[in-house]
Amino acid sequence: MNGSSKWFNMTLVKETDFIKEIVTDVHHRRLPLSNSLPRLIGMEDYIKSISSWLTDGSCHTADIQTIVGIGGIGKTSLARYVYGLHSSEFDKCSFIERINARCQESYNGLLTIQKQLHEDISNKNPLQFNDVIEYTSKIENVLVRKRVFIVLDDIDSLGQLNSLLGNKGLFPGSKIIITTKDASLTKSCALFDSQVHHNHTQVSLNGLCEYQSLHLLCVHAFKSQNPKEGYEDASKELVKYCEGHPLALELLGESLHKRHISYWENYIEVLKKEPHSHINKALKMSFDSLQFKNDKELFKHIACFFVGMDRNVTETILNACDINTRSGITNLIDKCLIRVGQDNKLIMHQLVQEMGRDLVRQESPEKPWKRSRLWCHEESLKVLKEKKGKGNTLGLSLDMRMLDKKKLYGSSELKTKSVSLMNNLMLLQLNYVHLNGRFKNFSENLRWLCMHGSPLKFLPSELPMENLVVLDMSYSNLESFDMSYNNPQPSAKRQKGFNGSSSKDKRLLESLKILDLSFCEQLRSVGGFSELPALESLTVKRCISLVEVCESVEQCIELVHIDLSYCYFRESQTEALQSDLKRISFSLPSSLGFLSLANCNLCNESFPMDFSCLSMLWTLCLNFNPIVSMPDCVRTLPMLDTLYMDGCDKMISIEHPPPKLRLLSVNGPKKSLRKVKLDQEMLPFCLSGTLTSSSYLPLEVDGILKIQDMADVEEKVLHSLGWTDFNLNINEKLGKSVASTQTKMYYEFGIFSTVYVGEEMPNCISCRNDGPTISFTIPSSSKKLKGLNFGYIANRLESSYRVPFLPVIRISNITKNRVWTYSQSSKRIAMLDGNGCLSLLSHWMFGPNEMKAGDHITILVETLEVDHHIKECGIGLVYEEEKEDEDEDVLSYCKSWNKIIGGDDSAFRSTIGEWSLSSKTTKHKT
Repeated sequence: MNGSSKWFNMTLVKETDFIKEIVTDVHHRRLPLSNSLPRLIGMEDYIKSISSWLTDGSCHTADIQTIVGIGGIGKTSLARYVYGLHSSEFDKCSFIERINARCQESYNGLLTIQKQLHEDISNKNPLQFNDVIEYTSKIENVLVRKRVFIVLDDIDSLGQLNSLLGNKGLFPGSKIIITTKDASLTKSCALFDSQVHHNHTQVSLNGLCEYQSLHLLCVHAFKSQNPKEGYEDASKELVKYCEGHPLALELLGESLHKRHISYWENYIEVLKKEPHSHINKALKMSFDSLQFKNDKELFKHIACFFVGMDRNVTETILNACDINTRSGITNLIDKCLIRVGQDNKLIMHQLVQEMGRDLVRQESPEKPWKRSRLWCHEESLKVLKEKKGKGNTLGLSLDMRMLDKKKLYGSSELKTKSVSLMNNLMLLQLNYVHLNGRFKNFSENLRWLCMHGSPLKFLPSELPMENLVVLDMSYSNLESFDMSYNNPQPSAKRQKGFNGSSSKDKRLLESLKILDLSFCEQLRSVGGFSELPALESLTVKRCISLVEVCESVEQCIELVHIDLSYCYFRESQTEALQSDLKRISFSLPSSLGFLSLANCNLCNESFPMDFSCLSMLWTLCLNFNPIVSMPDCVRTLPMLDTLYMDGCDKMISIEHPPPKLRLLSVNGPKKSLRKVKLDQEMLPFCLSGTLTSSSYLPLEVDGILKIQDMADVEEKVLHSLGWTDFNLNINEKLGKSVASTQTKMYYEFGIFSTVYVGEEMPNCISCRNDGPTISFTIPSSSKKLKGLNFGYIANRLESSYRVPFLPVIRISNITKNRVWTYSQSSKRIAMLDGNGCLSLLSHWMFGPNEMKAGDHITILVETLEVDHHIKECGIGLVYEEEKEDEDEDVLSYCKSWNKIIGGDDSAFRSTIGEWSLSSKTTKHKT
C-alpha cells in the first residue's frame, strides 16, 4: 500500500509538471483563438500572401519578411493576425510588441524584451542577466538550434534588431516577421553577415482603396458596412481626407459615432485647418527618428512645395539650397515618409504631408510671416498684401487659381515690393499672379522661380537670376526668351528677349540648369544659349507658335534633355519645321541624352539624313507622328537605349533598330503595323505595348511574336500541333468568313494559342476537369513527347461589357520543381459575338528536358476579372509521329527562335526553377 501510494504521488508530480509545461508553452505562444481574431478590412490580399509565405514548406532556408509603412498603416495588426493564424504550426514562437516604445519608456526596456524572447523560444526558466550582450548570445544559441516563428514589432534601430537576432544565423525552416517604419534596417542587420543563407522579402503597406476605406469608416462610425442615410457625402469626404490610412479612419469614425451630420461637417472643416492630434502623433514618430537636421529640413521643403514634382528637378533645386538631397531622399523613402512614383514624381501621403506642414506651422501658429515657409495660398496672399514679409522666409507659394475670388481682399494685383522684403527667399512660386513694380530688389538668393500663367511678354532685365538653377515660366504670355543678341542668327529672325535691353545688358546665368517654357502659346523664339553654360534641360512642350530655336543651343555642352513635343502640329508650320529640324539636328550638342519630338506632325521626309551627331542620345520620343516606318536617321544613333513610337497610326514596319536599343515602345492604336524586323545580335529585347488593336491583324515581331489569321495557318502546322480538327470546327461553328477574319493564331515563347467563342473543347483535349486547375502524371509511352495542349472555357457575367483581360496560365512540373507562367502579349481580346463564353486553346512546345514520363504536372488558370471565372480546363499530350519525309520539320522556323521554352530562357527566369513568359520580362541582362 505504501509503495503504491509512493508510485501514485510520483506519477502525480510528473503529470503536474507536465501540465505546467503545457500551460507555460501555451502562454509563451500567446495564441488567440482563431474565432476571436478580428477581421482586418482591406488586408485580405496581404494575409493571403504572408500566409502562403509562412506555409510554403521551405525547410532548407530560414526566411525573413519585413512589413514596412508609416505609423498607423496597419503593420502591427497584420502581423498579429497572421501570427494568430500560424503560430501553432511551429516548434517555438514569440510575438514581441511595441519594441521601440518599450525601449524608450524604460532604461532596461531592451533587456526586458530580450528576456521575454528567450523565455518564449527556449521554455526555460528566466535567465538572470543584466547585460544585453550576454542575453544576445543566449538568444543566438537557441535560434540556431530550433525552428521558430518570431514577430518583432516596431523595430526602430539596427541596435534593437541585432540585439534580438544576433549574427549566428537561424535554424532552417524558421520564419521571422519584422514590422518597422524604416525599410533599410533589415537588410543591414548582422544576421545577413552570417554564413547561413537567409531569404529576405519585403511587404510595403500603402493604405486601403476607396471602398475598403469607406467600409472601415462605417464600421466604426455607424457599426455597419454602409453610411447612414444623409451621411453619404460627409463619409466620402472623410475617406478622401484619410487617403486609406486605417488608424485615421478608425479614430475619426469613433470620434463621430452617433454625432449629428452638422457636427460631422464642422469637424471636417476643423480637420482642414489642423490635423488630428493622435493621428499626427503616430505619423510624427517617423520624422522624429530622422537622424540628421538635413533630412528634417528636406522633408519640410518637400511637404510644403514639392509633392508631385519630378525627383530630379527637386534634387537640383534643393541641392542649390545647401540641402543634401541624394542621401536625404533615400532616407525619407526608407522611413516611408515619401515614395517615388513610376513617373519619377515624389509622392507623400496626404496625412504625412499635413504633419510636415504642421511642423512649420508651429514655428509661429498665429503669425505666418514669421515662419520659414509659406505654402497656404490664403496666408501667402495676406502676407504679401499686407507687406509683412520677413527675412526669415525661405520659401513662398501662391497660386491665385486656388483662391476663392471672394477672399482676394480687393484687387488681385500685387506689388513687387512685397516680395522684395523677403531678402533670404530661395524658393518662390507665383502662379497666375499679376505683379506691378520693379523686380530689381528680388532676393538674390533665389534658386527656384516658378511663374506659371505670368502676363509678362518678356522677362524684365533687372530680375536677379544669377543664382537661379530652375526657371519655370510655363503657361505664360512670353513672346520671346533670349539672353543675348550676340549670336550668328540674322537680325530679321530675332525677337527681343528683354524689353528695352541691348547687347551690353547680356548676363551670364551660370547656375541655370533647368528652363521650362511649356505651353507658352505666344512664344516664337528661344535663344541666347551662350549665356546659359550650365543648362541641362530645355522644355518647350506645346509651344504652338514656336518657329525658332537658336543654333547657339550647341554651345550648351551640359544639355542632356530637350523636349520639343507638340510644338509644330499646325499644318501651315509643317514645312517650316521640316527644314528647321534638319538644320537644328546638326547644331544640337553631342551631350544630348533625351530628345522628344512627339506629336510634331513629322513624316519620314522631315528627318535629316543623319543623326550621328547625337552620339550620346539614349532616349528618343517620336510619339503620335505620321511616320510610316522608323526613320533611317534613327539607325545611326549608336547609344540609343529607348525608342518611343506610341500612337503612330500610319506605322507599317520597324526594321533594324539601333544595335543597343533595349526598349521599343509601340503602345496605343496601331492599325497598320505589320512587321518588326530585328537584328539577332541586339537580342534579348523588350517590346513594350499590349498590341491590343494589332492583335486583330497579322503581325510579326522577329523572334518574339507572330499573329496570323487561322485561315492562313498551314494544315501541316495544325497537324503537328495536334489540332487536326480544330480549324474545321471553328469554321463550322462561326461561319467561314467570321472564322477567317476574327480567329487568330498567336505564337510567342514557344507557345501557340488561339482564342475563340464557345464552350466546347476541341478533340485534342482528352483529359478535362471542372474549374481553373488540373493535375496529372505524364504516362509512359514508346513515342517521344514533343508538346502539351491546354485549353480552358471562361464564363463571363451577361452584364459585363468590358473587353476582358485574358487569364494567366501557370504550368508547374512538381517533380522537377519548375514553373512556367504565361501572360499573352495581347492581353485583351474582344468578344466575337454576344455569347458569354470565351475559350482558349494553346500548345506548349515542351521537350524531354522540361517534361517526361512520370512527371507530376499541375496547371492553374488565374483570372484577372472579378466577373470572369473558369468553367472548365483540360489537357492533351502530343507525341512524335513517323513522317514520310524524315528531314521535314514544319515547326523548324518556330524552333529557330532564341526566346522559347527549352531555348535561351534566361531573360524570363525570375528565380531558380521559375520562368515568367511575358513581353514585359524580355529585358536585356543587367
